[in-house]
Amino acid sequence: MRAPLRYQSPLDQVIHRFKYEGYFALAEPLAEYLITGWPAWEQPLDLVLPIPLHPRRQRRRGYNQSALLARPLSQALGIAFAPKALHRVRHTIPQVGLGPEERRDNVRGAFSADPCVAGHHILLVDDVLTTGATMRSAAEALLSAGAASVSAYCLARVS
Repeated sequence: MRAPLRYQSPLDQVIHRFKYEGYFALAEPLAEYLITGWPAWEQPLDLVLPIPLHPRRQRRRGYNQSALLARPLSQALGIAFAPKALHRVRHTIPQVGLGPEERRDNVRGAFSADPCVAGHHILLVDDVLTTGATMRSAAEALLSAGAASVSAYCLARVS
């Protein structure tokens, strides 16, 4: 799990606006940080997948912030973008304010992967990495569906 930025002021306020206040126009400039901060991976990658929102949450928000970050990254890297290969099958409460154990329990079993991921090296993309519980749960679903490997890349990491 890697991230080019630290989740601290003023970036935390920018990400909050992007994620919760409808400032989806921030996606392109924020994705530039992912692109310019891209680390060299030790293995090839075949598919870029955003962390999905539950359909109810995506309808309420109007967009998936992770998908808005992942698409330009996949284009810049020349790696296929597969936004429908991973699904959030269980509605979860927001992770904000939860401790590490609560976060793990909250997202356990929340994801399901499409069989199309079998044999592929996957790059999961999200906006903020706190404990890694969401990424771990999503990676478990992908590996259970036969993914060869799963790497995680987030815009910002909580210190």
